Amino acid sequence: MTTAIHLCDPDDADRLLALVERCHGEAGIASDPEGRAAGIRPLLDRSPFGAAYVFGPSRAPSGYVIITFGWSTEMGGLSACVNEIWVRPSIRGHGIATEVLNALAPELRDAGVRIITLQADRTGGLFARTGFAPLTGVMQLARVL
Repeated sequence: MTTAIHLCDPDDADRLLALVERCHGEAGIASDPEGRAAGIRPLLDRSPFGAAYVFGPSRAPSGYVIITFGWSTEMGGLSACVNEIWVRPSIRGHGIATEVLNALAPELRDAGVRIITLQADRTGGLFARTGFAPLTGVMQLARVL
């Protein structure tokens, strides 16, 4: 693996929050600094509900990935969800996200994760290259509270 991946802690807050702001702006996600901080800071403090990673050079990370945790009785244990993954636009298309997702999979498996899920607006590309495929007969529904 050529891309360094770093599990974030409180010292990474400013770098990570700057990346999240760029991602949300690019994706048209309405968020404000306080909301982004509320969503990120517990992960930096080792919340059992998720983890945040930055990747690339430590001074100027290339991107980030947020993994959240849940439970699957069907899969027999811990589940992980790729909540967000983002790579700086200037370096996309070089396989960095593929490399990061492929590197995290065995680490998550070794930590007891039985299944990794994600939401995507389409299949193929990055997600197909990293082993993600639609689950047959499953449609994810949501109720925003």
